[in-house]
Amino acid sequence: MIVLEREAPLRSVSWLHLREGRLLSVRTRGNDTFYLPGGKYEPGETARQALSRELSEELGLAVPAAELSEAFVIHDVAHGKNGRRLHMTCFTGGPQDISPVPGREIAEYAWFDRQEARERCAPAHSQVVDRLIAQGRMPG
Repeated sequence: MIVLEREAPLRSVSWLHLREGRLLSVRTRGNDTFYLPGGKYEPGETARQALSRELSEELGLAVPAAELSEAFVIHDVAHGKNGRRLHMTCFTGGPQDISPVPGREIAEYAWFDRQEARERCAPAHSQVVDRLIAQGRMPG
């Protein structure tokens, strides 16, 4: 039997990209829930390197690791991972004017306001939205 409380948290990175008060979100194939663009680390990667790679693979975006700035860390339960804890480092930066092209496992992307995010996105997404609202970066 696996004791989930002792299992290491799932470490991931995500990109916070806003357009007109809406947060960029992605949906993987075969899933109804939206997440923030990003994903898990590969061996030897820094957080910025992992996010730069994930953005290229998921959305065809060239976002150099050096242009990414850590915004904050979210701790929550990882959606769909049987109670495993999540440690998600969120970043801003990179180009403002983007034209994402869904790739790899991404079925689609969307821009969500606060209400849409709460209805259609993973639980950690709500924490991100709350933080962005508190910082005055997203309308409440």
